[in-house]
Amino acid sequence: MSEGKYPDIIELKLKLHFPKAHKFNKKMKRFIEVSEETMARLMEGKYVEGSLHVDEFTGKVVFKAYHRQARKREDRVIAYLEHGWIKESAQRYKFYNSVKKDLGIPMTQVVMERELKTAVHELEIERILENY
Repeated sequence: MSEGKYPDIIELKLKLHFPKAHKFNKKMKRFIEVSEETMARLMEGKYVEGSLHVDEFTGKVVFKAYHRQARKREDRVIAYLEHGWIKESAQRYKFYNSVKKDLGIPMTQVVMERELKTAVHELEIERILENY
């Protein structure tokens, strides 16, 4: 860690809870390996969630931060159709159509084609409004 812009040694006071069977020296000092990215977040005053464990190969105490994904953006509804909807996400247009089986295949085909034409028409209106 001496290569980074953060101090080599930072004193952390940790409260570790062990079962009563374990007896440790109270003045024992341990060093914890922390990545530069995690250290930067700590120096900014942010909380960092992760796991603290002993590396089985090196015997050092290591902290690995959880890399949580950002919340996904909700899709914007362009139009609600008679049997579905059309939405816009960051990268796609999504078209959904649901028709009851009771109508039969020929009638279902007619309904789905009509819904598709309506959806395309709504997209054209949306494009015109964007450029206006």
